[in-house]
Amino acid sequence: MIPLTAISAQKKQSKGDTGKTDVISYPVSDFKDGKARFYTYESNGVKVKYFILKSSDGIIRAAFDACDVCFKHKQGYYQEGNLMVCRRCGQKFPSNKVNEVKGGCNPSPLNRTIEGNNVLIKKNDILDGEFYFSR
Repeated sequence: MIPLTAISAQKKQSKGDTGKTDVISYPVSDFKDGKARFYTYESNGVKVKYFILKSSDGIIRAAFDACDVCFKHKQGYYQEGNLMVCRRCGQKFPSNKVNEVKGGCNPSPLNRTIEGNNVLIKKNDILDGEFYFSR
C-alpha cells in the first residue's frame, strides 16, 4: 500500500496518520473552515479518491470522489460554497446531504467516525469504494 496523500481545495498538502493500524486519523481542526479536502488511498494499483468536509450544519462528512452514475468518467466533484458539484453532469449537492443521501449522482458515502479531536476512517471502508476507481 502507498501512503495516503491529501490535497485540499487550496492545494495544501497534508497526510492523515496511517500508522500501523487499520484506521486513518485526521485532526478535526483540519476541517474547521468548511473546505473539502480531497484524498487518495492507493492499494493494489488502484487509487481510491475521497473527500472530507465540515458541512454547513457543522457535521464532518466523508464521501468517495465518485457517484453511482458518473463514476466511469472518473471526474469526481469540486466544491462551490456549500455545494459539492459533479464535474461530469453539473448536478449540485448541499454539503449537509453528504453521507445522508446516496444513489444517483450523489457523492457515494464513506463511513467515518469522530473520536475526541480526530476523524477516523477505516481502511477497509475506503477499499469498499475501490470499484468506482478500478474500471
